[in-house]
Amino acid sequence: MYGTERLRALDAVATHGTLALAARILHVTPSGVSQQLARLERESGRKLLEPAGRGVRLTQAGRVLAVHARRVVAQLAAAESDLADLDGEVVGPLRIGGIGSSLRALLPDVLSALTERHPRLAPSVVDGEAADLVPMLLGGELDLLLAESWTSRPMPLPEGLALRRIAVERVDVALSAAHPCAGRDIVDLAELDDEVWASCPPGSDPYESLVQALRGRGIEPRVPYRLGEFGTQLALVANGLAVALVPEMGQRPSPAGVSFVPVRPELRREVLAVWRAQTETPSIRACVDGLAGRAS
Repeated sequence: MYGTERLRALDAVATHGTLALAARILHVTPSGVSQQLARLERESGRKLLEPAGRGVRLTQAGRVLAVHARRVVAQLAAAESDLADLDGEVVGPLRIGGIGSSLRALLPDVLSALTERHPRLAPSVVDGEAADLVPMLLGGELDLLLAESWTSRPMPLPEGLALRRIAVERVDVALSAAHPCAGRDIVDLAELDDEVWASCPPGSDPYESLVQALRGRGIEPRVPYRLGEFGTQLALVANGLAVALVPEMGQRPSPAGVSFVPVRPELRREVLAVWRAQTETPSIRACVDGLAGRAS
């Protein structure tokens, strides 16, 4: 009989690729993961890991057993979800991650109503980019994620995740009030070929969406201002230092001296609630329903 924690360790290494990341996801030390896998090798009578440069990789036997480990871990998660559904209570921890603009616009009112109605609910919130938060969701560090998907760069989601569209919003170009295009009804992105841009850091959805949208108009953007918060980007725009693509939720609050103009081709951002399909608890359902109601 293979130990459950040892199968979890194997599944984490197979999913995340390194002992260090698997350890972080499982909230143990890398040596703890190594010890679990060593015990699993003794139980199976097979070599499951082999050296690969400075790290390790799964052997053929390790890959075969990892497939079964994934099923066991998924079944255990489903069992936990089924038990939670027996009484339908909205209780316990609810760990939420998301992009800052949608968290700020949607979440405070929803959490206030939920915790008032369900005082045994214990929410926690972290912000960040999907590239960092999706692995945390898959690894069980988060229960629910508010993600974004832009029309110029739709968000790919790994298998095993469920989603619900919470909101669809227009993305405008933010311009200084002194900009020649400020106050226009619409501006073609091709007209902004000489502009200096502010955006989120490379790899983030806003940054990559900006790059793809401008390249679609034959422009290679200059983005010297790479800032995680739309508010800071808008401060630069207000002072005439840059222009920026900003979705509606990111436009509030805005400093004086900023004009928001729709763009051609039209850009939109979807805000998505994402969770592990096999761990949909009453707490997750209640929060997702609240977010959808708040955005409508």
